Amino acid sequence: MIKSGSWVQIHSVVLKTNERASQVPDSTKKVPLEMWVKGFLQEDGNIGEEVTIKTVTGRMEIGRLVQVDPTFNHSFGNFVPEIVEIDQMLRKELFGGAD
Repeated sequence: MIKSGSWVQIHSVVLKTNERASQVPDSTKKVPLEMWVKGFLQEDGNIGEEVTIKTVTGRMEIGRLVQVDPTFNHSFGNFVPEIVEIDQMLRKELFGGAD
């Protein structure tokens, strides 16, 4: 049981596929418009249950509880050796050296 007041992330479907605007690309129309949002749990709940959260901006949102204490997990991708080479070339051209 996750306690009220915990920092959580919820998921909800904002628009079903049949509710999408007619002018959006066909590939977009084939999938629902989904929302993932973080906030403070307003009542005790379990993963997978529908809950209400209060966002840091004060909005109340309802959705399926998907994560407790969510963290950022994005990255800028894998290391690209060519970027280091470009950096060294630019430093030499612009500043006369690597430092």
